[in-house]
Amino acid sequence: MRATLRRSCDACAKAKHRCDLQTPQCSRCIKRRARCVYANEPLTSSSSDASGTASWPCDDEIDTLATSSHPNVSLAVRPASPVWLVDPANTSYDPFDSYPPTRLPRLHVQRLIRHFLSSIAFQYYPLDMNTDTNPFIVSWWPLALEDPALFHVSLQTASLDEELRAQRGFAVSEALMVDSVCELRKKIEHSSSAVQDETINAVVTLAAIEHGKGNFESSVMHIKGVKKMISLRGGIGQVKHTSPLTARMVLWVSMLVTCQPQFGIHDHVAGDGILSGLQWQFASAHLDPGSIGLCHEEIDPNVRDALACLRYIFHQGKITTTELHDLTCFVIHKLLSLQQPPCHASNSDHHAVSESLRLALVLYLLIIHGTTYYSHIHMATLLAKRLRGQLQYLPTKGGILDSLKVWAISIGMVSSFDPIDGAWFASEARSAQASLGLNCWDDVVTHLENILWFKTQQDNVFWSEWQPILSDTNR
Repeated sequence: MRATLRRSCDACAKAKHRCDLQTPQCSRCIKRRARCVYANEPLTSSSSDASGTASWPCDDEIDTLATSSHPNVSLAVRPASPVWLVDPANTSYDPFDSYPPTRLPRLHVQRLIRHFLSSIAFQYYPLDMNTDTNPFIVSWWPLALEDPALFHVSLQTASLDEELRAQRGFAVSEALMVDSVCELRKKIEHSSSAVQDETINAVVTLAAIEHGKGNFESSVMHIKGVKKMISLRGGIGQVKHTSPLTARMVLWVSMLVTCQPQFGIHDHVAGDGILSGLQWQFASAHLDPGSIGLCHEEIDPNVRDALACLRYIFHQGKITTTELHDLTCFVIHKLLSLQQPPCHASNSDHHAVSESLRLALVLYLLIIHGTTYYSHIHMATLLAKRLRGQLQYLPTKGGILDSLKVWAISIGMVSSFDPIDGAWFASEARSAQASLGLNCWDDVVTHLENILWFKTQQDNVFWSEWQPILSDTNR
């Protein structure tokens, strides 16, 4: 018998039920005590993979292909999650082959599927490590199984992650990129499919991949396309209401790859932009800018109010990971959307205080939020350089400004991925340690708490930057 294309026995086909293809009888026929007849041989893991793979290298050939390297790839690579949805040794992961067809060998596809569901889903969305609720498993993946474009893009992310670890070139992910773009072109030819969640998810993921490879123009082109799709859907607020994962990913990735907000904000319920959320609205109603201690004329009221709201929210201490993500997204968009001071005033004391606080707030939120969807290294590096430029003009008046400087320097050390910037912030930290008499970590924390300090697992990254400086002092 030849391998079946029907994927069911006669009884399941007539009843229009999915057949599990067990032999000699499927489970449904066993339960109904019915005769189980296959018109063709069930296509299981032992069947031939000859169909559809003639133009694609097999797994052994893939390892020996000429390696095309991408030295500028900066996608976040994390250790594989210990969470496994299936037994990785089980090569018959999907006996129904219910996913869209690809040019990859069947077993290779199944390996990439397992890698996506067991690792990539949690790399992209570490805010939820539960396999029953992670949105990339419960929302994204069902869409991918029905959509060739999104399925190819999803496989591409898994393949790229494997290739980055192996450091043997990007042959498979490059080929998947070609097929992904081909499938997307088919979708955007029709107005109805061009604005589907599946299409938007695929395009914004391609934007992140292209940015990670250093193809910034291609990345921006994809983001422009996504913005048009969002507009046709009625705006980001409408998309967030019906498709929260799609909206969150678009907002976050579009900001990271362009280093600036791509959508507006709204502090209240009405409006089409990014909504502020209940925590922000409640904090705004209990605003006490005077509690910060910074003079009103030294700081932009919008920046001052943002700091006051964050201090209030973090003081409450009750915030979920999803709420933290939405809050971070809203506040960063709000702060980065503020009009920059004119060039002739950018070096004044007042603007240095306000800009140092604004930039440090954005970087601090990125630190405590962590990597989600896509690495924020590129954006953090750019903002750290700007922060360094502003701190050079920060006045030395003592009091709360000393705390602001210690806080901003600490954030700069953690956020600097450029060694030159990191060395500058470390040098400033040593100077602050000597002038302010910072003898231990608790002395540093006192200054951090004077501005903004939210106790999270990220606290250790600050301590690790200060530890060698404090150790040198105590010798």
